[in-house]
Amino acid sequence: MTAAVPLQSLWAVTAPAGPVCSTLSGTQRAQAAIIGAGYTGLSAALHLAEAGRDVVVLEAAEIGERASGLNGGQVIPGVKVDPDNLEAILGPYVGGRLVSTAAAGPDLVFDLIARHGIECEATRTGWIQPATSELALAQLARRAEQWWRRGAPLDLLSRREVLQLTGSARYCGGLLDRRGGTVQPLAYIRGLAHALLRAGGRIYIRTPALRLGRLGGAWSIETPEGGVNTPQVIIATDAYTGTLNDNLRRTVVPVPSFQVATAPIAPPLRSTILPEGQAASDTWHLLRYFRLEAGGRLVLGTRGTFAPPTQHSIQYHYRAVHEIYPQLRGLAFEYHWGGLVAMTRDHLPHLHELAPGLLAGLGYNGRGVAMATMMGRLLARRALGAPVVELGFPLTPVLPVPFHGLSNVGARAAIQYLRCVDGLARLRQRVSTRVPFRA
Repeated sequence: MTAAVPLQSLWAVTAPAGPVCSTLSGTQRAQAAIIGAGYTGLSAALHLAEAGRDVVVLEAAEIGERASGLNGGQVIPGVKVDPDNLEAILGPYVGGRLVSTAAAGPDLVFDLIARHGIECEATRTGWIQPATSELALAQLARRAEQWWRRGAPLDLLSRREVLQLTGSARYCGGLLDRRGGTVQPLAYIRGLAHALLRAGGRIYIRTPALRLGRLGGAWSIETPEGGVNTPQVIIATDAYTGTLNDNLRRTVVPVPSFQVATAPIAPPLRSTILPEGQAASDTWHLLRYFRLEAGGRLVLGTRGTFAPPTQHSIQYHYRAVHEIYPQLRGLAFEYHWGGLVAMTRDHLPHLHELAPGLLAGLGYNGRGVAMATMMGRLLARRALGAPVVELGFPLTPVLPVPFHGLSNVGARAAIQYLRCVDGLARLRQRVSTRVPFRA
């Protein structure tokens, strides 16, 4: 049996320290309680605190120990569904407002960073979608045209331009969305936590919410050593939603994402790889997302495995790096880590009003940095009494995924199937073009 690979996140090694927080002991009162200290929860709490509300945040682990501190740090505008399709699904008014709200996610992220002085290696030079085939490039052209009609600053890139911007000859063209950027994801979430504490909020770590019930017209949250009584609760647990609200948990399917980081690249070579600082996410079915971080390491992620990663399983990630950048062969890999991504049936995030005074937002489908931050603001506005028509985002009913108990089996099968589809496509390209890279 292949031994498991020791996991260590690059972000945990390079992020500034987070605030010192304690576990909750005893019962407290607050005007609002947030369950989950990720991007959604801390954004909601910060916006509520800035509006003068007394806020408590309960986090089951450490701040940033889960998805918000483990992702790729790509700040991407919009959602997975293209604008025209969103308007076709939801109607021109609701769909159009959702498009605008999601598109503004990066603006909100970088505004919070600037206003609160968050040191998180923030860079806003755009986000690249490199095309893995001519068919994918045609799809990107249609996407660009939809955003151009809405005034967005996107550029359709030729093969030569993608080579210049990424340093990889692997792609036949692509899309540059100048609204995007990158952050050090753990530093960003820790910065939000510091900002919330300065605004008067309270954060308790290692304090899971065990039970949630009504108490005299308000809500009572039970924790291992105490609890919180409050008129307003926001559940912000995304892929890590447990049995606190089982119907909510069953609206998403958690799937693994895994990342590797190389050793620092030598300066002459480093200057040729993503030289303008953009991040990239390509168009394979199991897309590969990659970027350079501040120390000059290449970070690449894609779907992981449900089993503990082994040296054998992470070879898939090593091959991906070497396929995109054959010039990095021989460079060591220093860090390996992963987390869970919450996928929804319609590939859209959802805002739910579960009961009076009980809200939830989740389901970012791999675009959580910008969209989760925006969802936090939406949840705060709703908690403050904003009418639904003023949110710019619809409230949707809770619809659990059918046969959710089998979702992990289905997700495993889907990942393996899509790996095979992508692998066969790469093999056909290799045979037809005789490009010397491994499938």
